[in-house]
Amino acid sequence: MYDFNQKPELNITPLVDIMLVLLAILMVTAPVIEFEEPINLPKGSKTQQVEQIQKIDIYITKNKVINVNKNKYQYSNFPDSFVLFSKDKNKDTAIHIRAEKTLMYDDIIFVLKTVKEAGFYKISLITDG
Repeated sequence: MYDFNQKPELNITPLVDIMLVLLAILMVTAPVIEFEEPINLPKGSKTQQVEQIQKIDIYITKNKVINVNKNKYQYSNFPDSFVLFSKDKNKDTAIHIRAEKTLMYDDIIFVLKTVKEAGFYKISLITDG
């Protein structure tokens, strides 16, 4: 006769073995699977030209000669010369300032202040990486 108070023993070892094998298979195959989503990209207009980004390059040499795009200015005359140079320039133009390592900090700040007083605010100090 069957005893209803007796609890049956469950043997889950085969279940654990199968799950570990499936987990191992999943771990080996998962890095290989790649999913590619098709994307419809817009077509560019061939008639529209890309606008050339304008910038002004300022380079200060160790002798305090300031080169602005290919024009040379003396350090003492730079504020007046730069104001005359920038009269017809767009004030949203980016300005890149490069300087020799041996220059004093005040010399570079003098040029930076002059450029800001002329109305330019997109100014970057460029260094060698």
